[in-house]
Amino acid sequence: MSRSNNGWEPRTRLGRMVQDGDVTSMDQALESGLPLKEPEIVDQLLPGLDDDVLDINMVQRMTDSGRRVKFRCVVAVGNRDGYLGYAEGRDDQVGGAIQKAIEVAKLNIIKVDRGSGSWEDRAGGTHSLTRKAEGKAGSVTVEIIPAPRGLGLAASETTRSILELAGVQDAWTKSHGNTRTTVNLAKATYNALRNASQSRTPRRARQVQADAEGEVSE
Repeated sequence: MSRSNNGWEPRTRLGRMVQDGDVTSMDQALESGLPLKEPEIVDQLLPGLDDDVLDINMVQRMTDSGRRVKFRCVVAVGNRDGYLGYAEGRDDQVGGAIQKAIEVAKLNIIKVDRGSGSWEDRAGGTHSLTRKAEGKAGSVTVEIIPAPRGLGLAASETTRSILELAGVQDAWTKSHGNTRTTVNLAKATYNALRNASQSRTPRRARQVQADAEGEVSE
């Protein structure tokens, strides 16, 4: 088994391709259609990702041995230049929940379909989206609408944080439902960007990804 300088031993085909230098960018990794199952892949291809803890909640559950308390953290990660990940993590300690969420968010990295889709704007930029995006989570629906350069982000604090991590500088947003629930608002925003990016994924890559789901490390 090959080992990198930081002690990482790849367990998946994509991990080995990254370590061997056959895949050298996150674009190549995502376009390969192979499942992203190791956060170290993202560490190698997108070093220095920013992360934002969007929400921390204490969750109580009754068990046979009494009341058990865990913390649920909602985290988004991004390089502020087109790549975004999102996840929730749970643990007995806040720090553990945050770390778990960050690692899973890296596995959920997407390339955001940025562009200049507003009719008021000049084509060719990457400051907004190419077209309207919509996502849902629970009762919450979020719409992200391309805006001309210079408008900024007309969005709530949670939605703004996610768009900034994704590198979206200008956009209008609309949200419906119980938007005071941060976890659903954050997830709906991420889902909107993911839905837009998936619609741009080549058919062949989608098929490869479907065939590769369930890949077992060798």
